[in-house]
Amino acid sequence: MGTNRKKTSSYARYVVLVTVGSFGVTALLAAGAEAISRRWEVWWLLTSFLFLVLFINVAFDIVGSAAMAASPAPFNAMAARRVFGAREALDLVRNADKVASFANDVVGDIMGIMAGALGVALVLQITTSWSESPVSYLEALVTASIASLTVAGKAVGKRVAATRSEEVVLLAGKIVAGVKCVLRRKAGKGRGGCGRTRAR
Repeated sequence: MGTNRKKTSSYARYVVLVTVGSFGVTALLAAGAEAISRRWEVWWLLTSFLFLVLFINVAFDIVGSAAMAASPAPFNAMAARRVFGAREALDLVRNADKVASFANDVVGDIMGIMAGALGVALVLQITTSWSESPVSYLEALVTASIASLTVAGKAVGKRVAATRSEEVVLLAGKIVAGVKCVLRRKAGKGRGGCGRTRAR
């Protein structure tokens, strides 16, 4: 009974954290996109930001799918050999359901909304610069391009995640470990074990 309550409480905290985090991240990204579209009247900057959002969407989808497909056994072995990022990769695999929920659903939804908003801003920017541009055709073209790039990217990503799950998760673990090292050093905690690693 107590275990079930702890699991329910933990899951409730996770949902609240994801909800608040999603709101904050979406608000910041939306504000950034708005600032870009107003300060710099150049369509290529919006296009670059749009491609960045699409890349993040696909990259997180790959990580979430790879975490679900990977086995913890190789990461246990690598962690025993002190391979850099192996412990973080093992944590990703052990919490694959939460990782997949966050990476595929939360980040995917946020990036999808951002891509749509940037697409609208891009169309408005082009029509403002070239008043004779057909708005309806541009909207259809941009929307179709965003959708097709997202679907194609995720389709290729699923294949990569299924065939190279270990490499993908280990790379994600190394990135997480690297971020931890930087934060520890900025917090004045020295190297924090970041240098005590061995090659794979």
